[in-house]
Amino acid sequence: MTRRTAISSQVDLIEASDLAALLAQPDASRRLIHVTDPARFAQHHIPGSINVAPGELVAGVPPAVGKLPAAEKLNALFARVGYDPDCSFILYDDEGGGWAGRFAWTLDMIGHNSWSYLNGGIQAWAASGGELATGSGAQPDPSAVKVTVQTEPLATLDDVRAAIDDPNQLIWDVRSQEEYAGMRSGSARAGHIPGAVNLDWLLLKNTAGDQRLHSDLADLLASAGVDLSKRTITHCQTHHRSGLSYMVGRLLGCQDIRAYDGSWAEWGNREDMPVAS
Repeated sequence: MTRRTAISSQVDLIEASDLAALLAQPDASRRLIHVTDPARFAQHHIPGSINVAPGELVAGVPPAVGKLPAAEKLNALFARVGYDPDCSFILYDDEGGGWAGRFAWTLDMIGHNSWSYLNGGIQAWAASGGELATGSGAQPDPSAVKVTVQTEPLATLDDVRAAIDDPNQLIWDVRSQEEYAGMRSGSARAGHIPGAVNLDWLLLKNTAGDQRLHSDLADLLASAGVDLSKRTITHCQTHHRSGLSYMVGRLLGCQDIRAYDGSWAEWGNREDMPVAS
């Protein structure tokens, strides 16, 4: 098996108190990104944030609506946020990391492997007493952007199919246990990819701790059979929930993790793909 080049590990988990100290020091190269619906963003966000709508991060083409957008759509997004290669990105959302993780994966997909995640997102920020703003947020000057899409963070359908019988690879399914067991499905077929290990994305975050990631993530993953020392592919239904698992893998130092952006929306709608339940 040809092993890919590992993704760099210049990623960080930042707490609300540390972010407050950073924001007290203006930095024109910093991009504070809140991934959420624009209407919700207008109601409350961290001052200085740029709103990115979830729809800007996905292709939106059925059945696999969560696939990476075409280069033109990515160029428009990154031009709008004033991207340049020296930008520092701090990412958050209002759900504990799914959409923020999707943006982190998107950054990795264009070769920008340096970003931070605000642990717990806006819930943790508000719980810490952080200031909240309303309105449209920051509007940086647009930049001229032509992204180059990388292959390292992406797993295709063929990659996943090859991983099924490879003991050195792990398929991590972060859908609910009901979806994994075939009791519920958003696709024509129900069940899971043979050999995939299930650990629900909801179990990665502490709902009693303002949506922060669990402090014992490494132990949690190990107890569920998620061995990040293997070459790892993670997925959900549309690569939204698996945005969080991808980001968790990166934050834990796993440099050999990929996301299957077709996810179950693609696999479960293919009659020629094997399914277990």
